[in-house]
Amino acid sequence: MEKMSRVTTALGGSVLTGRTMHCHLDAPANAISVCRDAAQVVVAGRSIFKIYAIEEEQFVEKLNLRVGRKPSLNLSCADVVWHQMDENLLATAATNGVVVTWNLGRPSRNKQDQLFTEHKRTVNKVCFHPTEAHVLLSGSQDGFMKCFDLRRKDSVSTFSGQSESVRDVQFSIRDYFTFASTFENGNVQLWDIRRPDRCERMFTAHNGPVFCCDWHPEDRGWLATGGRDKMVKVWDMATHRAKEVHCVQTIASVARVKWRPECRHHLATCSMMVDHNVYVWDVRRPFVPAAMFEEHRDVTTGIAWRHPHDSSFLLSGSKDSTLCQHLFRDASQPVERANPEGLCYGLFGDLAFAAKESLVATELGRKPYAGDRRHPIFFKRKLDPAEPFAGLASSALNVFEIEPGSGSMSWFVDTAERYALAGRPLAELCDHNAKVARELGRNQVAQTWTMLRIIYCSPGLVSTTNLNHSVGKGSSCGLPLMNSFNLKDMAPGLGSETRLDRSKGDARSDTVLLDSSATLITNEDNEETEGSDVPTDYLLGDVEGEDDELYLLDPEHAHSEEPEYVLPQEAFPLRHEIVDTPPGPEHLQDKADSPHVSGSEADAASLVPVDSSFSLISVSHALCDSRLPPDFFSALVCDMLRFYAEQGDVQMAVSVLIVLGERVRKDIDEQTQEHWYTSYIDLLQRFCLWNVSNQVVKLSTSRAISCLNQASTTLHVNCSHCKRPMSSRGWVCDRCRRCASMCAVCHHVVKGLFVWCQGCSHGGHLQHIMKWLEGSSHCPAGCGHLCEYS
Repeated sequence: MEKMSRVTTALGGSVLTGRTMHCHLDAPANAISVCRDAAQVVVAGRSIFKIYAIEEEQFVEKLNLRVGRKPSLNLSCADVVWHQMDENLLATAATNGVVVTWNLGRPSRNKQDQLFTEHKRTVNKVCFHPTEAHVLLSGSQDGFMKCFDLRRKDSVSTFSGQSESVRDVQFSIRDYFTFASTFENGNVQLWDIRRPDRCERMFTAHNGPVFCCDWHPEDRGWLATGGRDKMVKVWDMATHRAKEVHCVQTIASVARVKWRPECRHHLATCSMMVDHNVYVWDVRRPFVPAAMFEEHRDVTTGIAWRHPHDSSFLLSGSKDSTLCQHLFRDASQPVERANPEGLCYGLFGDLAFAAKESLVATELGRKPYAGDRRHPIFFKRKLDPAEPFAGLASSALNVFEIEPGSGSMSWFVDTAERYALAGRPLAELCDHNAKVARELGRNQVAQTWTMLRIIYCSPGLVSTTNLNHSVGKGSSCGLPLMNSFNLKDMAPGLGSETRLDRSKGDARSDTVLLDSSATLITNEDNEETEGSDVPTDYLLGDVEGEDDELYLLDPEHAHSEEPEYVLPQEAFPLRHEIVDTPPGPEHLQDKADSPHVSGSEADAASLVPVDSSFSLISVSHALCDSRLPPDFFSALVCDMLRFYAEQGDVQMAVSVLIVLGERVRKDIDEQTQEHWYTSYIDLLQRFCLWNVSNQVVKLSTSRAISCLNQASTTLHVNCSHCKRPMSSRGWVCDRCRRCASMCAVCHHVVKGLFVWCQGCSHGGHLQHIMKWLEGSSHCPAGCGHLCEYS
C-alpha cells in the first residue's frame, strides 16, 4: 500500500513534507478535520476521538479526547471541525443531538468546554465561521439550523428549513453573512445569518437527498453539491437565479465533496456506499476522474485537503478503521486505462466508430460528405489550444451509413402492432402470430410459432391446412410417432368387409389425424409407412363419417360415439401371392427420419385398396400411451428463446415469454427475463410505440418489469365545477363541496369508467351514456349540445 514517493512543499516559511502512508485506528472514523498549520488531524467517530500528528514518515497519536470512566453519548461523534483561526478550538456533532466544543488549551485531561443541547435529533454537521472565532453553525436531523455564539450558553438564532433533515451547512468564504444548507428533499437554501425568519434563495439541486456542499475557495459564486442521485453539480450563485455550470456523474451516492486548493476546476469526492475509492475530478471532464486513490477497503467517510494552499496532500478516514495520507503524485489515473476507441450501432443500422486521430490520419484526405452514403463521414472537433486535455481528447468520429431502405425496421413496427399476446386461447395466439410473421416474410419465426402451437396445444385442433403449409406434406410435424404400419402387403382375401371408401379422400389432402393419442399419420396411395415390431392387436371394420378420418383406437378406452366395428367373415386372412412391386421413391419414407422406428420391421402389416373402398387396420398398443408432455420440450423452447435473444430479436423472445407464461417462466432465470423485457421496451419506446410498450409491461412475467407502469404515475383530477385540483381523498371537491364526477343520466357519482363529451364536458357512466344516445343526440345534462358517441 505504501509508496516511496515524497513531496516537499514550501508554504510561506513552513514546509510540508510527506509521502503516501496510513495508520490503523481503534475504531471506524466518521469525520476528520485538519488544524490550521496542517501538522495535526483530528479523527472522530462513534467510538474514537483522537488527535494525530502528521509527521514525515507516519501518523503519531498525540491526544485521546475520550476520557472518563463511563462512556457518554456526547462523545459519539457524527462530525468534527477544527477552527481555522484558533488552533485550540474544536467542535463536534453528537449522535444524541448535542453540540460540544473542546478547548485543547485546558490543563486538565478533560478538554470539553461547552454543551449545547437545543437540537432534538442527531446533529449531522457543524461549521465554524471562517473569520469570526466565536460563531458556530449546526444542522440537525430535526430540520433546524442553529447559530451559536460561544460566549453565550444558548443559541442566538434558529433557522427552519421546512424539511425533514439538514444534511450539511457551510459558511461562504467570501460573503460574511451568507451560509448554504442542503436538505433531505433535494433542496439547497442560502441564508443570511441576520434574517433567521426566511431564506434568501432556495432551489432544487438534486433528484433526492443532498448530502454535502462546499464553497469554492477562489470563485466567489461557485457552490458544489453532491447527492444520492450520484451527481456532483457546480452552481453559479452570483447570478439572479442559481445556474448549473458543471455536472459530474459518479457511480455511487456522493457523501463528501471538497474543492482542491490552487486548482480552480478540481474537486475531491467520496461515496456513501458501494464505492470505497476517493476521486479527484476535473469538472470540465465530468465522466472520467482525473485521479483515484484506492487505499481504503471500506467506505470512505471523511476527506480533507491537508493545507488550504497545497494541492499535493489529501487526508481521508474510513470505516475500515484506517487514516490515510494520499500523495497526488501517487494517484492512479483512470484515463490511462480507458479504452480510446468506441463502437456503436444506431437505431437504423448506422455504425459509428471513434478512435484516436493518429489511427485515422490516413483517411482524413477523403472528401467531405456530400450525399454518397457508401463512404464514411468524418467529424473532427475543433479544440481549444488552452484546454488542458487537448492532447488527450484529439479524436475522430467515423459514421458509416447503410443503404437507403436496406435497414428499414418497418417489420419490427408492424410485428409489434399486429402481434396478439393475450385475450385468446393459446392455439389462436400462436396461429395468429404465425400468420403475421408469414405475411411479413419472416418464415422462420412463423414456423416457430407453429411448432409452439403443436407442442403446447391439443393436436386435434390443428388445422390440416396450417400444418401442411408450415411443415410440408408427409411430415411428422415433430409429434411423437405411434406404432405405424405397412399399407402394402396385406392379403387381398379380406373381401368387401376390408374396404374403406376413398371416394372423398382422393380429392383432399391425405394428412389424417389421430385421436387423443396425438399421433399424426400421413398416407398416400401406395405409400409405405414403416412401423414397429411391438406386438399389436388388429381391429378390422368399416369407417363411417363425413370427414373420412383415420383414428388409432385403444380397445380399453373406446368411446361410445365412435363407429361400431364388426368382425370379418373370414377368421384368418388368406395367403396371398407375393408380388414384388416396390413403390416409387417419391412415396417412400425413410426409416432414419423417425427416431421411433426400429431397424428391422419386415413383418409390418399393410393395407391395400381393392376398389372404391378399403378396410381399416388400427394398432391399439402404441410405443407410449399418450403424447409427450409439454415439459419434455421445455429445454428446447428455452434454447430457442436464447437463440432469438442472441440474434438480437428480443421481440420474439419476449412475445413467446408472454404468450406461454408460466409454461416457460420457471425455466429461465429472472435476471435474463428482465434483461429481455428491458431491451424490448426500450426499442418500443424508441419507435414511439407507447401503447404496445405499456401492454408488454402490463403482461410481463417479470416482477421488476410489471411494476414499471405503477411507479411515478400521477393522475391529476380537477373539479368539473370550479376547475380546482381535487384532493387525493374522496370524491367531493374541498372548495365548492360538490361531487366532481356526476353522471348526467342517473345523477350519481361515477366511481368507475367515466365517459364524457369533448364538446360540452358532460358525461357519466358508460352504459348510461350509450343507452341515452341511442334515443337522443342531445346532451343528457340539458345544455343543448349535440353529443356523439363513437
